[in-house]
Amino acid sequence: MNERYFPLEWRERLIAALPDETSTHGNTPQAGHLYLPATHAKALHPDTMLVEGMRGSGKSFWCAALQDPKLRALIGARFGIDAQTRVSVGFSEDPPEGIPGRDTLEVLLNRDKIKARVIWRTVVFKLVVAEQAPETFQKLGFWKERIAWVLDHPEQVDQAFIQADRQLVQEGRYHLVLFDALDRIANDWPSMNALVKGILQVVLDFRVYRRIRLKVFARPDQLLDPSVSAFPDASKVVTSRVSLQWPRTEMYGLLWQYLGNDPELGGEFRQASMQELMSGAVPWKEQEGVWLVPEPLRRYEEIQKRLFHRMTGPWMGKDQRRGFPYSWLFGHLADMHGQVTPRSFLAALRCAASIPSRDGQEYLLHYESIKTGVQEASKIRVAELKEDYPWINSVLKPLFGMVVPCSFQEIKDVWSANNVLGRLRDEIQSENVKLPPRESTPEGIMEHLEQLGLMERLRDRRFNMPDVYRVGYGLGRRGGVKPVNRKIQAE
Repeated sequence: MNERYFPLEWRERLIAALPDETSTHGNTPQAGHLYLPATHAKALHPDTMLVEGMRGSGKSFWCAALQDPKLRALIGARFGIDAQTRVSVGFSEDPPEGIPGRDTLEVLLNRDKIKARVIWRTVVFKLVVAEQAPETFQKLGFWKERIAWVLDHPEQVDQAFIQADRQLVQEGRYHLVLFDALDRIANDWPSMNALVKGILQVVLDFRVYRRIRLKVFARPDQLLDPSVSAFPDASKVVTSRVSLQWPRTEMYGLLWQYLGNDPELGGEFRQASMQELMSGAVPWKEQEGVWLVPEPLRRYEEIQKRLFHRMTGPWMGKDQRRGFPYSWLFGHLADMHGQVTPRSFLAALRCAASIPSRDGQEYLLHYESIKTGVQEASKIRVAELKEDYPWINSVLKPLFGMVVPCSFQEIKDVWSANNVLGRLRDEIQSENVKLPPRESTPEGIMEHLEQLGLMERLRDRRFNMPDVYRVGYGLGRRGGVKPVNRKIQAE
């Protein structure tokens, strides 16, 4: 193989190696896709009870991985987490049987006026104490009845938790109770805030135990409202949270993980990547059927850059003035907080690989194909936003064709001309908007967009939008990636 290039024939195999969807939807991840960044390792420690991350950062991935004994053995031996660890799910995208779903939570919280902390404490009691619970509790079939029993028997509940914890200490194992997909526990912010607050209160309660551990996966915006942390000693939970972030080196390490463990491409890629390693570097090692990325390929940007540029060539154009693919791709997929998700990154590369080669193309991925990949990733991000916060589509879609950076007044003029805020307020009042902006004023909406990383306030008071969203919503920027046209803009 020519050391300068990866052969063009790898294109189809590269597409097959990269997933078209990184979300597990609650299913067990493939062991070969298990890549553990340093910050994520800290997040998975049993003593870390609150983990935050934007959509696509890996919350549900790790929640699913922790439920599988084989994957726990791969990621958690150093933490005392292993195949013998007991794992229960208190809430998730697809709540397990016997756990209250969104509709049940709505009734318990708003109709029956039960405090959220008591709801979640009862859930944990049922999961952790299980067969050791008094027979009178086990016979109860409805959550309202179970909650009433827990409220009426506080000493028995406390003793049951103490005994369960002691037994776990004797056995030398943990019992983890996981909470994920919190965006699905409610459709309105007051209910969402109350339920998240209740979970955090229970998390604080269980810090006194040695082996019973709760782990909550939440999005940053779910922790923003002051009411969520309005309880004594909340800072002990909130300030100790760990963020699931993907620095550039870790993102490329994830790419090597996928390529190095692909059944078709893996062997050749591992061999090719070794040519970029320093003399004496530890080669790829296999553990439980999974190839582990060598440390230099995870840590050193110069080595990663050389390896990636063997796929792409050295520049994002005909010379270096257009930038370098290694840094250009990551930078154009980042939001205003500098965060990139694996979903966007891998989708951009998969799309780039699917575009037919051009006449005279030398490298596996052409720089113009990479730009198209960013457009595809932007459409995916816009679709995710529409699913999570439909109101965002309502306020950003009318900005199609604008050029950023632009003034706040220009944005308000467009909203006014299209009666955007009036229609949005009507929809909010009719309760047809899921998780609406906390304030429906222009200033409140813009602040919410900033919090979500969609907008950035520049020093001159103008607003900018990152390419990963700008392109999908059809806004322009001089010298930037071309926006998608109206025909493929998010509906």
